[in-house]
Parts: sequence; structure tokens; C-alpha cells
Amino acid sequence: MAMPTVFSTSSRMLALSRHSLLSPLLSVTSFRCFYRGDSPADSQKDLIEIPLPPWQERTDESIETKRARLLYESRKRGMLENCILLSLFAKEHLQHMTEKQLNLYDRLINEPSNDWDIYYWATEAKPAPEVFENEVMALLRDFAKNKNKEQRLRAPDLEYLFEKPR
Repeated sequence: MAMPTVFSTSSRMLALSRHSLLSPLLSVTSFRCFYRGDSPADSQKDLIEIPLPPWQERTDESIETKRARLLYESRKRGMLENCILLSLFAKEHLQHMTEKQLNLYDRLINEPSNDWDIYYWATEAKPAPEVFENEVMALLRDFAKNKNKEQRLRAPDLEYLFEKPR
């Protein structure tokens, strides 16, 4: 009679282990509460805003240095969308920009603290502040429309840096 007891005990253990294999979170998480986002009553008193230093135009660098810096800053963004958009834009336009246009582009990509703002302005999802409404923003918006339907999936390779300007 010991055999049926062992068999029923082992079959219960097998059934329990099969149940936990099928739904491993069911028994563990059934009593847990999940985070469901911010509470509407959140006062955000614990929110800390870190002030950023104001943007300042760099008057002490040569045009070649400025182009190189802007090229680097166009490639190294906080988000992939802007990295792709701005690096391809820089590849196509930086070599032909005047010093005034370079300064406008410098301000555009370095003054706003939120990369999403730049992306939304360039794609016309949101209006840009008046200070950024200029010829460089118009060039960037036109570039973002991708009228030639180019495949823009990644930042350009760096080989073009060694090519002669067109």
C-alpha cells in the first residue's frame, strides 16, 4: 500500500511543477502590486531641476574647428533619431555653410536641453521657438522631409571626412 501513496505524492508534485512551468508568475505575483505610473495626486515636490549653463557662442575657434566640432556634436546625440538625422544633415550641409549659418546651427543643436524638441521642430511635429526659426531650421526641415526617399537607417560612415569637398 505504500506504492499508491508514493505515486499520489509524486503525481501531486509533478502536477504542481507542471502548473508552475505553465504559469511561473501566477503563484509568485498574485499577491504583488505592480507600478502603474505616476499618481494623479503626485505633487512632484521631490523633483529636482538642474539648471543648465546658458549657451554661449564660441568666437575663439576657426571655421574648420567649428565645422569639425559641429560634425562630432551632430553624430553624438542623446537619441538615435537625432544622431541619424543630424549627422546625415551635417554630412550634406556643413561644408557649404557660411560662418553665420554655422553659428545658427551651433545654437540650434546646443542650446535646447531636450533632443526631442529638436527632433519635433525638424519634423514639424511642434512649432519651433521664434529664436530658432531661421534659414538653418528651414534647411533641416527640408532635409527631414527626405524628398529623395533615401534610406536613412544609420549615421554615415566616416570615410566621407577624407574626401575632398564638393
